[in-house]
Amino acid sequence: MSLAPRTLALGVIATGMLMTVLDGSIVTVALPAIQNDLGFSPAALSWVVNAYLIAFGSLLLLAGRLGDLIGRKRMFLAGTGLFTAASLLAGVAGSPAVLIAARFLQGAGSAMASAVSLGILITLYTEPRERARAIAVFSFTGAAGASLGQVLGGVLTDALDWHWIFFINLPIGLAALAVAVPVLPADRGRGLAAGADVIGAALVTGGLMTGIYTVVEVETYGWTSPHTLGLGTLALALLAAFAVRQATAATPLMPLRVLRSRSVAGANVVQVLMVAALFSFQVLVALYLQKVLGYGAAATGLAMLPAAAVIGAVSLGVSARLIGRFGERAVLLTGLVLLTGVLGLLTRLPVQANYAVDLLPVMLLAAGFGLALPALTTLGMSDAGEDDAGLASGLFNTTQQVGMALGVAVLSTLAAARTDALLAGGSGRAEALTGGYRLAFAVGTGLLAAALAVAATVLRRTPAPRPAPRETVSPAAAVRAADGRAGRPAATPRG
Repeated sequence: MSLAPRTLALGVIATGMLMTVLDGSIVTVALPAIQNDLGFSPAALSWVVNAYLIAFGSLLLLAGRLGDLIGRKRMFLAGTGLFTAASLLAGVAGSPAVLIAARFLQGAGSAMASAVSLGILITLYTEPRERARAIAVFSFTGAAGASLGQVLGGVLTDALDWHWIFFINLPIGLAALAVAVPVLPADRGRGLAAGADVIGAALVTGGLMTGIYTVVEVETYGWTSPHTLGLGTLALALLAAFAVRQATAATPLMPLRVLRSRSVAGANVVQVLMVAALFSFQVLVALYLQKVLGYGAAATGLAMLPAAAVIGAVSLGVSARLIGRFGERAVLLTGLVLLTGVLGLLTRLPVQANYAVDLLPVMLLAAGFGLALPALTTLGMSDAGEDDAGLASGLFNTTQQVGMALGVAVLSTLAAARTDALLAGGSGRAEALTGGYRLAFAVGTGLLAAALAVAATVLRRTPAPRPAPRETVSPAAAVRAADGRAGRPAATPRG
Protein backbone atom coordinates (compact mmCIF):
# COMPACT_ATOMS: atom_id res chain seq x y z
CA MET A 1 0.00 0.00 0.00
CA SER A 2 1.47 3.38 -1.00
CA LEU A 3 1.94 6.24 1.45
CA ALA A 4 -1.20 8.23 0.58
CA PRO A 5 -3.72 5.36 0.93
CA ARG A 6 -1.96 4.21 4.09
CA THR A 7 -2.25 7.71 5.55
CA LEU A 8 -5.93 7.79 4.60
CA ALA A 9 -6.40 4.42 6.27
CA LEU A 10 -4.84 5.78 9.48
CA GLY A 11 -7.17 8.76 9.22
CA VAL A 12 -10.20 6.46 8.93
CA ILE A 13 -9.11 4.40 11.94
CA ALA A 14 -8.46 7.55 13.99
CA THR A 15 -11.85 8.95 12.96
CA GLY A 16 -13.54 5.79 14.18
CA MET A 17 -11.74 6.12 17.50
CA LEU A 18 -12.70 9.79 17.72
CA MET A 19 -16.40 9.02 17.16
CA THR A 20 -16.35 6.36 19.87
CA VAL A 21 -14.70 8.54 22.51
CA LEU A 22 -16.57 11.67 21.46
CA ASP A 23 -19.89 9.88 21.82
CA GLY A 24 -19.04 8.78 25.34
CA SER A 25 -18.28 12.29 26.62
CA ILE A 26 -20.66 14.38 24.52
CA VAL A 27 -23.73 12.63 25.98
CA THR A 28 -22.92 13.37 29.62
CA VAL A 29 -23.19 17.13 29.10
CA ALA A 30 -26.64 16.80 27.48
CA LEU A 31 -28.20 14.49 30.10
CA PRO A 32 -30.24 17.22 31.86
CA ALA A 33 -31.77 18.34 28.55
CA ILE A 34 -32.55 14.73 27.57
CA GLN A 35 -34.22 14.13 30.92
CA ASN A 36 -36.43 17.20 30.61
CA ASP A 37 -37.43 16.47 27.01
CA LEU A 38 -38.14 12.72 27.18
CA GLY A 39 -39.30 12.49 30.78
CA PHE A 40 -36.60 10.16 32.11
CA SER A 41 -36.77 9.32 35.80
CA PRO A 42 -33.50 10.05 37.68
CA ALA A 43 -32.80 6.30 38.00
CA ALA A 44 -33.51 5.56 34.33
CA LEU A 45 -31.42 8.49 33.07
CA SER A 46 -28.17 6.71 33.91
CA TRP A 47 -29.06 4.06 31.33
CA VAL A 48 -28.45 6.56 28.54
CA VAL A 49 -24.77 6.10 29.46
CA ASN A 50 -24.86 2.58 30.91
CA ALA A 51 -26.55 0.93 27.89
CA TYR A 52 -23.68 2.13 25.70
CA LEU A 53 -20.96 1.10 28.17
CA ILE A 54 -22.36 -2.39 28.74
CA ALA A 55 -22.68 -3.20 25.05
CA PHE A 56 -19.33 -1.66 24.19
CA GLY A 57 -17.30 -3.23 26.98
CA SER A 58 -18.81 -6.70 26.77
CA LEU A 59 -18.51 -7.15 22.99
CA LEU A 60 -14.97 -5.88 22.38
CA LEU A 61 -13.16 -9.17 22.96
CA LEU A 62 -15.62 -11.18 20.86
CA ALA A 63 -15.58 -8.60 18.05
CA GLY A 64 -11.79 -8.55 18.00
CA ARG A 65 -11.53 -12.30 17.61
CA LEU A 66 -14.29 -12.41 14.99
CA GLY A 67 -12.34 -9.77 13.07
CA ASP A 68 -9.39 -12.17 12.91
CA LEU A 69 -11.68 -14.95 11.67
CA ILE A 70 -13.94 -13.18 9.14
CA GLY A 71 -11.72 -10.20 8.24
CA ARG A 72 -10.87 -7.05 10.19
CA LYS A 73 -11.92 -4.70 7.37
CA ARG A 74 -15.33 -6.36 7.18
CA MET A 75 -15.79 -6.02 10.95
CA PHE A 76 -14.72 -2.35 10.93
CA LEU A 77 -17.15 -1.47 8.13
CA ALA A 78 -20.03 -3.35 9.77
CA GLY A 79 -19.38 -1.69 13.12
CA THR A 80 -19.10 1.81 11.67
CA GLY A 81 -22.29 1.29 9.68
CA LEU A 82 -24.19 0.03 12.74
CA PHE A 83 -22.94 2.92 14.87
CA THR A 84 -23.98 5.49 12.25
CA ALA A 85 -27.46 3.98 11.83
CA ALA A 86 -27.92 3.78 15.60
CA SER A 87 -26.91 7.44 15.90
CA LEU A 88 -29.75 8.36 13.56
CA LEU A 89 -32.15 6.29 15.67
CA ALA A 90 -30.92 8.00 18.85
CA GLY A 91 -31.32 11.44 17.27
CA VAL A 92 -34.96 10.87 16.36
CA ALA A 93 -35.84 9.00 19.57
CA GLY A 94 -39.07 10.21 21.09
CA SER A 95 -39.16 7.98 24.18
CA PRO A 96 -36.72 6.71 26.81
CA ALA A 97 -37.02 3.11 25.58
CA VAL A 98 -36.06 3.99 22.00
CA LEU A 99 -33.10 6.10 23.10
CA ILE A 100 -31.77 3.39 25.44
CA ALA A 101 -32.11 0.76 22.69
CA ALA A 102 -30.30 3.06 20.24
CA ARG A 103 -27.51 3.63 22.75
CA PHE A 104 -27.08 -0.14 23.16
CA LEU A 105 -26.78 -0.50 19.37
CA GLN A 106 -24.30 2.39 19.29
CA GLY A 107 -22.19 0.55 21.86
CA ALA A 108 -22.31 -2.65 19.82
CA GLY A 109 -21.26 -0.82 16.66
CA SER A 110 -18.45 0.96 18.48
CA ALA A 111 -17.20 -2.35 19.86
CA MET A 112 -17.12 -3.93 16.39
CA ALA A 113 -15.15 -1.05 14.87
CA SER A 114 -12.88 -0.28 17.83
CA ALA A 115 -11.97 -3.90 18.52
CA VAL A 116 -10.14 -4.32 15.21
CA SER A 117 -8.75 -0.79 14.78
CA LEU A 118 -5.37 -1.45 16.39
CA GLY A 119 -5.15 -4.79 14.60
CA ILE A 120 -5.54 -3.04 11.24
CA LEU A 121 -3.05 -0.38 12.26
CA ILE A 122 -0.21 -2.72 13.21
CA THR A 123 -0.56 -4.64 9.94
CA LEU A 124 -0.35 -1.36 8.02
CA TYR A 125 2.71 -0.08 9.90
CA THR A 126 5.28 -2.78 10.48
CA GLU A 127 8.42 -0.61 10.85
CA PRO A 128 8.82 0.25 14.59
CA ARG A 129 9.29 4.02 14.23
CA GLU A 130 6.41 4.39 11.77
CA ARG A 131 4.21 2.24 13.99
CA ALA A 132 5.05 4.41 17.01
CA ARG A 133 4.01 7.53 15.09
CA ALA A 134 0.78 5.91 13.91
CA ILE A 135 -0.10 4.75 17.43
CA ALA A 136 0.63 8.28 18.69
CA VAL A 137 -1.98 9.64 16.26
CA PHE A 138 -4.45 6.94 17.32
CA SER A 139 -3.86 7.66 21.02
CA PHE A 140 -4.19 11.41 20.53
CA THR A 141 -7.62 11.11 18.94
CA GLY A 142 -8.81 9.11 21.92
CA ALA A 143 -7.48 11.61 24.44
CA ALA A 144 -8.66 14.65 22.49
CA GLY A 145 -12.12 13.20 21.89
CA ALA A 146 -12.99 13.23 25.59
CA SER A 147 -12.23 16.95 25.99
CA LEU A 148 -13.71 17.88 22.62
CA GLY A 149 -16.90 16.03 23.51
CA GLN A 150 -17.43 18.13 26.61
CA VAL A 151 -17.09 21.37 24.65
CA LEU A 152 -19.10 20.17 21.66
CA GLY A 153 -21.84 18.69 23.80
CA GLY A 154 -22.37 21.97 25.62
CA VAL A 155 -22.31 24.06 22.45
CA LEU A 156 -24.69 21.82 20.46
CA THR A 157 -27.13 21.45 23.34
CA ASP A 158 -27.20 25.18 24.08
CA ALA A 159 -27.23 26.39 20.45
CA LEU A 160 -29.54 23.72 18.92
CA ASP A 161 -30.85 20.86 21.06
CA TRP A 162 -29.69 17.49 22.39
CA HIS A 163 -30.75 15.61 19.22
CA TRP A 164 -27.74 17.10 17.42
CA ILE A 165 -25.21 15.39 19.66
CA PHE A 166 -26.26 12.22 17.79
CA PHE A 167 -26.97 13.71 14.36
CA ILE A 168 -23.38 15.00 14.20
CA ASN A 169 -22.22 11.39 13.89
CA LEU A 170 -24.04 10.90 10.58
CA PRO A 171 -21.76 12.90 8.23
CA ILE A 172 -18.67 11.69 10.07
CA GLY A 173 -19.73 8.05 9.89
CA LEU A 174 -20.77 8.20 6.25
CA ALA A 175 -17.52 9.91 5.27
CA ALA A 176 -15.51 7.31 7.19
CA LEU A 177 -17.32 4.49 5.39
CA ALA A 178 -16.82 6.09 1.98
CA VAL A 179 -13.06 6.39 2.54
CA ALA A 180 -12.64 3.07 4.36
CA VAL A 181 -13.99 0.89 1.55
CA PRO A 182 -11.19 1.67 -0.93
CA VAL A 183 -8.27 2.36 1.45
CA LEU A 184 -8.43 -0.22 4.24
CA PRO A 185 -6.43 -3.35 3.39
CA ALA A 186 -8.58 -6.32 2.42
CA ASP A 187 -8.13 -9.41 4.56
CA ARG A 188 -10.08 -12.64 4.27
CA GLY A 189 -9.51 -13.80 7.83
CA ARG A 190 -8.73 -17.33 8.90
CA GLY A 191 -12.33 -18.52 8.65
CA LEU A 192 -14.77 -19.34 11.44
CA ALA A 193 -13.54 -22.93 11.57
CA ALA A 194 -10.24 -21.65 13.03
CA GLY A 195 -11.94 -20.42 16.20
CA ALA A 196 -15.72 -20.68 16.06
CA ASP A 197 -16.07 -21.45 19.78
CA VAL A 198 -19.76 -20.67 20.31
CA ILE A 199 -19.74 -21.80 23.95
CA GLY A 200 -16.66 -19.68 24.68
CA ALA A 201 -18.24 -16.68 22.96
CA ALA A 202 -21.39 -17.02 25.08
CA LEU A 203 -19.38 -17.37 28.30
CA VAL A 204 -17.09 -14.38 27.77
CA THR A 205 -19.83 -12.09 26.48
CA GLY A 206 -22.17 -13.07 29.30
CA GLY A 207 -19.42 -12.73 31.89
CA LEU A 208 -18.28 -9.31 30.71
CA MET A 209 -21.83 -8.01 30.28
CA THR A 210 -22.84 -9.18 33.76
CA GLY A 211 -19.65 -7.83 35.30
CA ILE A 212 -19.86 -4.40 33.71
CA TYR A 213 -23.59 -4.14 34.55
CA THR A 214 -22.77 -5.02 38.17
CA VAL A 215 -20.05 -2.39 38.39
CA VAL A 216 -22.05 0.46 36.83
CA GLU A 217 -24.96 -0.27 39.21
CA VAL A 218 -22.79 -0.26 42.35
CA GLU A 219 -23.66 3.36 43.09
CA THR A 220 -27.35 2.40 43.16
CA TYR A 221 -27.16 -0.84 45.16
CA GLY A 222 -23.91 -0.56 47.13
CA TRP A 223 -20.88 -2.86 47.24
CA THR A 224 -22.22 -5.30 49.86
CA SER A 225 -25.79 -5.64 48.60
CA PRO A 226 -27.13 -9.07 47.50
CA HIS A 227 -27.57 -7.58 44.01
CA THR A 228 -23.89 -6.66 43.69
CA LEU A 229 -22.47 -9.75 45.40
CA GLY A 230 -24.75 -12.17 43.55
CA LEU A 231 -24.20 -10.76 40.06
CA GLY A 232 -20.50 -10.21 40.75
CA THR A 233 -20.12 -13.86 41.70
CA LEU A 234 -22.00 -14.91 38.57
CA ALA A 235 -19.75 -12.76 36.38
CA LEU A 236 -16.60 -14.25 37.93
CA ALA A 237 -17.98 -17.77 37.50
CA LEU A 238 -18.75 -17.18 33.81
CA LEU A 239 -15.28 -15.72 33.16
CA ALA A 240 -13.61 -18.59 35.04
CA ALA A 241 -15.60 -21.07 32.94
CA PHE A 242 -14.47 -19.19 29.83
CA ALA A 243 -10.81 -19.52 30.89
CA VAL A 244 -11.25 -23.28 31.43
CA ARG A 245 -13.01 -23.60 28.09
CA GLN A 246 -10.16 -21.81 26.29
CA ALA A 247 -7.61 -24.13 27.83
CA THR A 248 -9.46 -27.24 26.61
CA ALA A 249 -11.27 -26.25 23.37
CA ALA A 250 -9.88 -27.56 20.09
CA THR A 251 -10.42 -24.16 18.43
CA PRO A 252 -10.52 -21.63 21.29
CA LEU A 253 -12.01 -18.18 20.80
CA MET A 254 -9.07 -16.65 22.70
CA PRO A 255 -5.94 -18.81 22.62
CA LEU A 256 -4.34 -18.40 26.05
CA ARG A 257 -0.92 -18.06 24.43
CA VAL A 258 -1.80 -14.38 23.94
CA LEU A 259 -1.57 -13.83 27.71
CA ARG A 260 1.78 -15.59 28.06
CA SER A 261 3.54 -12.49 26.78
CA ARG A 262 4.77 -10.34 29.68
CA SER A 263 4.42 -7.24 27.52
CA VAL A 264 0.79 -7.96 26.60
CA ALA A 265 -0.31 -9.14 30.07
CA GLY A 266 1.59 -6.40 31.90
CA ALA A 267 0.37 -3.64 29.59
CA ASN A 268 -3.26 -4.66 30.07
CA VAL A 269 -2.92 -4.75 33.88
CA VAL A 270 -1.27 -1.34 33.85
CA GLN A 271 -4.04 -0.01 31.64
CA VAL A 272 -6.82 -1.13 34.03
CA LEU A 273 -5.11 0.69 36.92
CA MET A 274 -4.22 3.79 34.91
CA VAL A 275 -7.63 4.27 33.28
CA ALA A 276 -9.43 3.69 36.60
CA ALA A 277 -7.29 6.37 38.21
CA LEU A 278 -7.66 8.86 35.39
CA PHE A 279 -11.45 8.75 35.66
CA SER A 280 -10.92 11.03 38.66
CA PHE A 281 -9.15 13.54 36.42
CA GLN A 282 -11.38 13.37 33.36
CA VAL A 283 -14.73 13.35 35.17
CA LEU A 284 -14.34 14.52 38.76
CA VAL A 285 -12.39 17.64 37.80
CA ALA A 286 -15.23 18.54 35.44
CA LEU A 287 -17.76 17.96 38.24
CA TYR A 288 -15.67 20.12 40.58
CA LEU A 289 -15.65 22.93 38.03
CA GLN A 290 -19.42 22.78 37.64
CA LYS A 291 -20.67 21.93 41.13
CA VAL A 292 -18.13 23.81 43.25
CA LEU A 293 -16.85 26.66 41.07
CA GLY A 294 -20.14 27.12 39.18
CA TYR A 295 -18.84 26.75 35.62
CA GLY A 296 -21.33 26.07 32.81
CA ALA A 297 -21.07 23.10 30.45
CA ALA A 298 -19.22 24.94 27.68
CA ALA A 299 -16.94 26.77 30.14
CA THR A 300 -16.04 23.46 31.76
CA GLY A 301 -15.04 22.02 28.41
CA LEU A 302 -12.92 25.06 27.62
CA ALA A 303 -11.25 24.85 31.03
CA MET A 304 -10.24 21.26 30.23
CA LEU A 305 -8.89 22.13 26.76
CA PRO A 306 -5.31 22.89 27.90
CA ALA A 307 -5.03 19.26 28.98
CA ALA A 308 -6.16 18.09 25.55
CA ALA A 309 -3.74 20.51 23.89
CA VAL A 310 -0.66 19.32 25.78
CA ILE A 311 -1.67 15.68 25.41
CA GLY A 312 -1.97 16.24 21.67
CA ALA A 313 1.34 18.07 21.43
CA VAL A 314 3.17 15.35 23.32
CA SER A 315 1.40 12.44 21.57
CA LEU A 316 1.92 13.78 18.06
CA GLY A 317 5.18 15.67 18.41
CA VAL A 318 7.26 13.96 21.08
CA SER A 319 6.16 10.46 22.10
CA ALA A 320 7.15 8.59 18.94
CA ARG A 321 10.64 10.13 18.94
CA LEU A 322 11.13 9.33 22.63
CA ILE A 323 9.93 5.76 22.15
CA GLY A 324 12.30 5.42 19.21
CA ARG A 325 15.20 6.66 21.31
CA PHE A 326 14.55 5.23 24.79
CA GLY A 327 12.04 2.39 24.26
CA GLU A 328 8.40 1.99 25.29
CA ARG A 329 9.01 0.99 28.90
CA ALA A 330 11.06 4.06 29.78
CA VAL A 331 8.55 6.42 28.17
CA LEU A 332 5.63 4.68 29.92
CA LEU A 333 7.32 4.98 33.33
CA THR A 334 7.98 8.69 32.76
CA GLY A 335 4.37 9.29 31.80
CA LEU A 336 3.09 7.43 34.86
CA VAL A 337 5.32 9.50 37.15
CA LEU A 338 3.89 12.71 35.68
CA LEU A 339 0.32 11.45 36.01
CA THR A 340 0.93 10.47 39.63
CA GLY A 341 2.04 14.05 40.20
CA VAL A 342 -1.17 15.34 38.57
CA LEU A 343 -3.47 13.49 40.96
CA GLY A 344 -1.14 14.18 43.88
CA LEU A 345 -1.55 17.92 43.31
CA LEU A 346 -5.33 17.55 43.08
CA THR A 347 -5.46 16.05 46.59
CA ARG A 348 -4.69 19.59 47.83
CA LEU A 349 -7.39 21.28 45.73
CA PRO A 350 -8.94 24.21 47.67
CA VAL A 351 -12.67 24.84 47.94
CA GLN A 352 -12.46 28.06 45.95
CA ALA A 353 -9.63 27.43 43.53
CA ASN A 354 -7.98 29.98 41.31
CA TYR A 355 -7.91 28.42 37.85
CA ALA A 356 -4.54 29.87 36.79
CA VAL A 357 -2.81 28.91 40.05
CA ASP A 358 -4.51 25.70 41.17
CA LEU A 359 -5.80 24.03 37.99
CA LEU A 360 -3.82 25.18 34.94
CA PRO A 361 -0.53 23.59 36.15
CA VAL A 362 -2.42 20.31 36.62
CA MET A 363 -3.80 20.55 33.07
CA LEU A 364 -0.29 21.04 31.71
CA LEU A 365 1.13 18.07 33.65
CA ALA A 366 -1.50 15.93 31.91
CA ALA A 367 1.15 15.72 29.18
CA GLY A 368 2.07 12.51 30.99
CA PHE A 369 -0.96 10.87 29.38
CA GLY A 370 0.45 11.77 25.97
CA LEU A 371 3.58 9.81 26.90
CA ALA A 372 1.98 6.89 28.69
CA LEU A 373 -0.85 5.90 26.36
CA PRO A 374 1.12 5.54 23.07
CA ALA A 375 3.86 3.59 24.86
CA LEU A 376 1.30 1.39 26.62
CA THR A 377 -0.59 0.76 23.37
CA THR A 378 2.61 -0.27 21.61
CA LEU A 379 3.46 -2.70 24.41
CA GLY A 380 -0.08 -4.10 24.47
CA MET A 381 0.14 -4.93 20.75
CA SER A 382 3.86 -5.77 20.66
CA ASP A 383 3.58 -9.57 20.41
CA ALA A 384 0.43 -9.73 18.29
CA GLY A 385 0.88 -11.78 15.13
CA GLU A 386 -1.11 -11.51 11.92
CA ASP A 387 -3.61 -14.13 13.09
CA ASP A 388 -4.16 -12.62 16.55
CA ALA A 389 -3.99 -8.86 15.87
CA GLY A 390 -7.74 -8.37 16.18
CA LEU A 391 -7.87 -10.40 19.40
CA ALA A 392 -5.01 -8.41 20.96
CA SER A 393 -6.71 -5.18 19.89
CA GLY A 394 -10.04 -6.32 21.36
CA LEU A 395 -8.36 -7.37 24.61
CA PHE A 396 -6.57 -4.03 24.96
CA ASN A 397 -9.79 -2.10 24.37
CA THR A 398 -11.67 -4.37 26.79
CA THR A 399 -9.28 -3.71 29.67
CA GLN A 400 -9.62 -0.01 28.95
CA GLN A 401 -13.39 -0.22 29.37
CA VAL A 402 -13.08 -2.40 32.48
CA GLY A 403 -10.73 0.16 34.00
CA MET A 404 -13.15 2.96 33.18
CA ALA A 405 -16.10 1.11 34.71
CA LEU A 406 -14.11 0.33 37.85
CA GLY A 407 -12.97 3.93 38.11
CA VAL A 408 -16.54 5.18 37.86
CA ALA A 409 -17.81 2.71 40.44
CA VAL A 410 -15.00 2.91 43.00
CA LEU A 411 -13.99 6.57 42.88
CA SER A 412 -17.44 8.08 42.49
CA THR A 413 -18.79 5.90 45.33
CA LEU A 414 -15.93 6.89 47.64
CA ALA A 415 -16.33 10.57 46.74
CA ALA A 416 -20.09 10.47 47.38
CA ALA A 417 -19.67 8.66 50.73
CA ARG A 418 -17.06 11.17 51.90
CA THR A 419 -19.26 14.09 50.80
CA ASP A 420 -22.25 12.66 52.71
CA ALA A 421 -20.12 12.20 55.83
CA LEU A 422 -18.86 15.80 55.69
CA LEU A 423 -22.39 17.13 55.14
CA ALA A 424 -23.59 15.12 58.14
CA GLY A 425 -20.76 16.67 60.15
CA GLY A 426 -21.94 20.19 59.38
CA SER A 427 -19.70 21.14 56.46
CA GLY A 428 -21.02 23.36 53.69
CA ARG A 429 -21.96 21.83 50.36
CA ALA A 430 -18.94 23.18 48.45
CA GLU A 431 -16.54 22.09 51.19
CA ALA A 432 -18.15 18.63 51.40
CA LEU A 433 -18.02 18.10 47.63
CA THR A 434 -14.38 19.18 47.50
CA GLY A 435 -13.54 16.81 50.37
CA GLY A 436 -15.12 13.93 48.45
CA TYR A 437 -13.20 14.75 45.30
CA ARG A 438 -9.93 15.00 47.26
CA LEU A 439 -10.43 11.48 48.58
CA ALA A 440 -11.06 10.18 45.05
CA PHE A 441 -7.89 11.93 43.84
CA ALA A 442 -5.91 10.32 46.68
CA VAL A 443 -7.18 6.84 45.79
CA GLY A 444 -6.44 7.57 42.12
CA THR A 445 -2.89 8.51 43.10
CA GLY A 446 -2.55 5.13 44.79
CA LEU A 447 -3.83 3.33 41.68
CA LEU A 448 -1.26 5.13 39.54
CA ALA A 449 1.48 4.21 42.01
CA ALA A 450 0.38 0.57 41.67
CA ALA A 451 0.43 0.90 37.86
CA LEU A 452 3.95 2.32 38.09
CA ALA A 453 5.06 -0.62 40.25
CA VAL A 454 3.59 -3.19 37.83
CA ALA A 455 5.17 -1.47 34.84
CA ALA A 456 8.57 -1.31 36.53
CA THR A 457 8.60 -4.94 37.67
CA VAL A 458 6.66 -6.86 35.00
CA LEU A 459 7.51 -5.11 31.76
CA ARG A 460 10.94 -5.86 30.38
CA ARG A 461 13.28 -3.13 29.26
CA THR A 462 12.56 -2.28 25.63
CA PRO A 463 15.59 -1.17 23.64
CA ALA A 464 15.15 1.55 21.08
CA PRO A 465 14.52 0.11 17.62
CA ARG A 466 17.54 0.25 15.34
CA PRO A 467 17.29 0.62 11.59
CA ALA A 468 18.57 -2.32 9.58
CA PRO A 469 22.17 -1.93 8.29
CA ARG A 470 22.12 -0.49 4.81
CA GLU A 471 24.08 -3.35 3.28
CA THR A 472 21.58 -6.02 4.41
CA VAL A 473 18.60 -4.55 2.56
CA SER A 474 18.10 -5.81 -0.98
CA PRO A 475 16.87 -3.53 -3.77
CA ALA A 476 13.58 -5.46 -3.89
CA ALA A 477 13.08 -5.02 -0.14
CA ALA A 478 13.87 -1.32 -0.42
CA VAL A 479 11.21 -0.91 -3.09
CA ARG A 480 8.67 -2.70 -0.92
CA ALA A 481 9.55 -0.53 2.07
CA ALA A 482 9.11 2.59 -0.02
CA ASP A 483 5.75 1.35 -1.22
CA GLY A 484 4.73 0.63 2.38
CA ARG A 485 3.37 -2.84 1.65
CA ALA A 486 2.78 -3.79 5.27
CA GLY A 487 2.78 -7.37 6.40
CA ARG A 488 4.72 -8.93 3.45
CA PRO A 489 8.07 -10.62 4.11
CA ALA A 490 11.15 -8.98 2.71
CA ALA A 491 13.14 -10.83 0.07
CA THR A 492 16.32 -12.55 1.17
CA PRO A 493 19.37 -10.51 0.15
CA ARG A 494 21.46 -12.06 -2.58
CA GLY A 495 25.17 -12.42 -2.60
